[in-house]
Amino acid sequence: MITEIAAITVKQLNFYVKSLLEGDSHLQSVTVTGELSNFKNHYASGHWYFTLKDGDAAVRCVMFRAMANSVRFDPHDGDTVVLRGRVSIYEKDGQYQFYAEQMLPVGAGALAMQFERIKERLKSEGLFDASRKRPLPKYPENIAVITSDTGAAVRDILSILDRRYPAARIIMCPVTVQGENAVPQMLSALDRLYRLGTADAIIIGRGGGSAEDLWEFNDETLARKIALSPVPVISAVGHETDFTICDFVADMRAPTPSAAAELAVPDQDALRQNLDAMSSAMASALSRQLKAARQHLNVLSQSPALRSPTGYIEQREKSLELLKNRLVAAQNQSITRKNQRYIAAVSKLDAMSPLKVLTRGYSMAQTEAGEVLCSVRQVELGERISVLLSDGKLSATVMDKKEEAR
Repeated sequence: MITEIAAITVKQLNFYVKSLLEGDSHLQSVTVTGELSNFKNHYASGHWYFTLKDGDAAVRCVMFRAMANSVRFDPHDGDTVVLRGRVSIYEKDGQYQFYAEQMLPVGAGALAMQFERIKERLKSEGLFDASRKRPLPKYPENIAVITSDTGAAVRDILSILDRRYPAARIIMCPVTVQGENAVPQMLSALDRLYRLGTADAIIIGRGGGSAEDLWEFNDETLARKIALSPVPVISAVGHETDFTICDFVADMRAPTPSAAAELAVPDQDALRQNLDAMSSAMASALSRQLKAARQHLNVLSQSPALRSPTGYIEQREKSLELLKNRLVAAQNQSITRKNQRYIAAVSKLDAMSPLKVLTRGYSMAQTEAGEVLCSVRQVELGERISVLLSDGKLSATVMDKKEEAR
């Protein structure tokens, strides 16, 4: 018998079912394939809502904007796709649905899933960063080519290299580009080139084919080996619309093998044109310089020094003599002024000299030690002193001394 106490709400029921689904690890990473139906792109939110069906069943699906932005094709009703995602329930209406995280068109299938996993792993390690990309050498001396020696690609590469830049030496590394031996042979060729160290750049690639045909160039080991190259690598796999892991890790991607050859070397015709242009520019510059030199020479030839050297020298001698006379006169005036200042200074010093005072009747007394007497206190009775006059010196003995009061 049903009781009110035993009943749960619809919300509780849906929540419990959701917890069961999300608790099942098998349902949290599911890869499923089917046909798209009722596809709707909600442009306002960016979310995709659709149904995935096959001949026997259908399931509602949603792909949120963050995941939908990574899808590289435009899905439409009727497209057969592979989805990877998880299963849960939308609690509001109790409908279980598939939450898609990746979508790929069938044809890519498992290989495409593997491609994306390898790509994301290498990208997260920084092997695709633009900062790792190196510029190609402008004038390479040695170019290594790793490709099949029987396909059309190698003929195109060699023909273009020879036509554009025959000065470069080609190092051929023939390999199998498809099948189980392809990757080991390409790895071995790269190892040999790295050891030799003679190549300035490396072209690795092949002609077009299906995604399966090109799969060897998505090998992770090969991509990592290319990333270790000591010289720039050009990846040239398939056609312009084909992309491989090697394209992302190489220093440069060429849309075709022929384009790789064109990128690897300069065009000798263009180089000749540049050289011709430079030669013309140098000839024009030299002509202008010669013309300017001739004009300058004509100007110099009209100068007095060249037209009449003797007259020019005489004129310069007269100018030099005039400058000499001016210099002598200025020097004599300077000497005269200095002599006058000297005589005046000597007269002042002579007037202040003590000897000059003596000529006017004065005398100067000194002790025997040569000390000038300024006071009677400096000598004692009986002490001998000297008296300096203008024309000589007297010796005297102090017989008496009397100190005057001031």
